[in-house]
Amino acid sequence: MEHFFTCPYCWERISMVLDPEEESSNYIEDCEVCCRPIELFFSFAGDRLVNFEARQMEGI
Repeated sequence: MEHFFTCPYCWERISMVLDPEEESSNYIEDCEVCCRPIELFFSFAGDRLVNFEARQMEGI
């Protein structure tokens, strides 16, 4: 599933593909525009995205 969100550093709208089979996940991915690390948290209920957060890495 493609999901669009705003980078918490450069405020550009970016997208990523999320896998609903991963019921919940958190990881770090670099912004495709400004290359800064984004801390991502998301969770699904079935095939529905119920929570998504994109945060700046603390201390960066």
